[in-house]
Amino acid sequence: MKKFRQGLTRRRFIQQTGGLFTATLAWPLASCSVPSKPDTKPITKAIPKTGEQLPVIGMGTSRTFDVGNNQKVRAQLAQVLQTFFDHGGAVIDSSPMYGNAEQVVGDLLATTKNTQRLFTATKVWTWGRQEGIDQMLLSMQRMGVDRIDLMQIHNLRDWQVQLETLQAWKSEGKIRYIGITTSHQRQHDELEVILETEPLDFVQFSYNIANRKAEQRLLPIAAERNIAVLVNRPFQRGDLFRKVQGKSLPDWAGEFDCQSWAQFFLKYIVSQPQVTCAIPATRKESHMVDNMAAGFGRLPDAAMRKRMESYFETV
Repeated sequence: MKKFRQGLTRRRFIQQTGGLFTATLAWPLASCSVPSKPDTKPITKAIPKTGEQLPVIGMGTSRTFDVGNNQKVRAQLAQVLQTFFDHGGAVIDSSPMYGNAEQVVGDLLATTKNTQRLFTATKVWTWGRQEGIDQMLLSMQRMGVDRIDLMQIHNLRDWQVQLETLQAWKSEGKIRYIGITTSHQRQHDELEVILETEPLDFVQFSYNIANRKAEQRLLPIAAERNIAVLVNRPFQRGDLFRKVQGKSLPDWAGEFDCQSWAQFFLKYIVSQPQVTCAIPATRKESHMVDNMAAGFGRLPDAAMRKRMESYFETV
């Protein structure tokens, strides 16, 4: 797993704060409150354009699945992937930008059970029409699928050219949905224009309790245009855990079935009405169990979200 800045890993942080190992703060790792085969269904939200339901917690692969042929790490990731599906997961998001993450995902999916709900999402990240076509064909081959559920234009790169191909591929049935992504606020103005004028099914951007800029324009536009929203960087690359280091969850977090800081941050995101799915990334099975637990039970309402914001600002 990648290390947090200043040498603090998420696991070390959890151990220092007692977060993931105490009944008052998190799901116990050895006997998680969400069993390997949950007897309750995960929370889902509809894709606005079609009504298709997706679980609100998905999985990202940036950094975590770019492991090459390291068999030890691949075996670890295989268990992470199996845990994801055993806890109701569906959406797996990747990109050619993430090294060989697509290939690792595809290889591991071939031996993973209970993948019937798999919803593949990847991206085109290149310049030029033919280059985009070649890259998308390679992505399908690497992920081991005949059709990508969601193809996205990564970080707006050459979006006019790539969008034309995506629209053609959707009409031909090669992909089911089309979208566009960014993880940079400097691109928000251009993204707003694209969302207001182009026929997109999905948009992906960064949004979390410490970064709510998307509430000003992007989320309202997505709602107005019936565009599904995927959220990347839900933990702000670990910054949120650093901020709450040594702090306990408020007692009232139990009112929305929250037992860890990871669940606190994820439930805040997916309780936003316009958000369809958050895609945290991890290389640890225990973290996957913790993340997936955010997709079960109750979610905070609008008043509780305000309370969460106020509390977070004071820690």
